[in-house]
Amino acid sequence: MPDDDSSYVFDEASGEWRPASEIAAAPEAAERQVRDAAGNVLADGDSVVLIKDLKVKGANQTLKQGTVIRSIRLTDDAEEIDCRHDTIKGLVLRTEFVRKRG
Repeated sequence: MPDDDSSYVFDEASGEWRPASEIAAAPEAAERQVRDAAGNVLADGDSVVLIKDLKVKGANQTLKQGTVIRSIRLTDDAEEIDCRHDTIKGLVLRTEFVRKRG
């Protein structure tokens, strides 16, 4: 019988064939935690508050410090969150500029 060291699995993230034992030992993406500027763990649906004024590229608008953003969604990048604002569609914010609300 072949052992696990001789079997390979295609890793879609890297686009390479990797040993099954290496894939099993790698940390899962679900275990990754997205944290705000204060170190609080963020989750889908959380509300956040801006900690500084941010100029929005392409919208000629500035989001002021203290603005509440509701119902965030986590992205593949641990440093960015996808969110909605009343006047801006498709807003992506860096986690270093937000703090979890409440």
